[in-house]
Amino acid sequence: MTQRALVHRISAAAPDDMSGIEAAIASGRIDPNGVVAVLAKTEGNGLVNDFSRGHATLALSLLFQRHLPPEEAARICLVMSGGTEGGMAPHWIVFERTDRGGAGGAPALAIGRGHTPPLPFEHLGRVAQVEQVMSGVRAAMRDAGIDDPADVHYVQVKCPLLTAQRVGEADRCGGSVVTRDTLKSMGLSRAASALGVAVALGEIDRAKISDADIGADWSLWSGRASASAGIELVNHEIVVLGMSPAWSGPLAIDHAVMEDAIDVEPVRAALRRLGLDSAGQLRPDARGRLVALLGKAEASHDGRLRGHRHTMLDDSDISSTRHARAFVCGALAGLIGHAELYVSGGAEHQGPDGGGPVALIVDRSPT
Repeated sequence: MTQRALVHRISAAAPDDMSGIEAAIASGRIDPNGVVAVLAKTEGNGLVNDFSRGHATLALSLLFQRHLPPEEAARICLVMSGGTEGGMAPHWIVFERTDRGGAGGAPALAIGRGHTPPLPFEHLGRVAQVEQVMSGVRAAMRDAGIDDPADVHYVQVKCPLLTAQRVGEADRCGGSVVTRDTLKSMGLSRAASALGVAVALGEIDRAKISDADIGADWSLWSGRASASAGIELVNHEIVVLGMSPAWSGPLAIDHAVMEDAIDVEPVRAALRRLGLDSAGQLRPDARGRLVALLGKAEASHDGRLRGHRHTMLDDSDISSTRHARAFVCGALAGLIGHAELYVSGGAEHQGPDGGGPVALIVDRSPT
């Protein structure tokens, strides 16, 4: 029997607003037993002290514990991405899989998940983290039933960061952390996680990566990795999204790589491949068929965008990741027609410098 993926995008009034998910469960639209992961945009600052992510994670955990045995609730990957600057709308994306039949043939969207063991704090931002994520991605691919890395279109990793307390713990154990700057640790964790995805998918040879390359050599990148660092975990939670002939149903996924923050043409091309774009424009009747958009945003490290200077890196009041999220969300919202988009900041090794991967999930059901 083939599996079928279900994806539910639900608006959120606050980081602990479970009403939309609860209503979907009550109506039978979501079966908690099939939930694999929840991705969300929460309205914090997206930095080390963004506790909106932990607040949302706690609320989701309590919700699923009301419907599932504790060990099953704990297996759900909860990937909270803080920061909804500009017009980005806070929302939940609930990923579910089921054996129930439905319209639509194969291949179709396939979903897999994986959890790594806790990451020793001295491994963060180093090759040891790359290797742990690589193993986790391969486990999530097996969970999805995807054998060929070419069939993977997006890998979402939630990774840990360093705090003063975690640095102190490493010191007491005789370890040496890669940085004592907690904000910098976010970028290094995302960087190592992205390179772990790249190695798992065959985009980069593991032998070409050294500790010195992580967060430094921007010629090394993955076109399908998305990494988000947070204070709310000490391991990695990994969600693999791809296409598989072993799955059926109306949902399909494709991906694009933006070369810079306003490069929407590859996204338009992906929409065309998915049948939602006509004559260079997203068809008005197709907007409701775009179930979710997942993307990464990053300020280019040379301080320029298509030859012109940008100041995202020079703002000492607001992190460049916050500027980039708002900017890229705006560019994509103009193409898509709304701003309930999952745009995550900090794209170290996730797409070319200043650009980033984008995944689009669409419903192919006949109208």
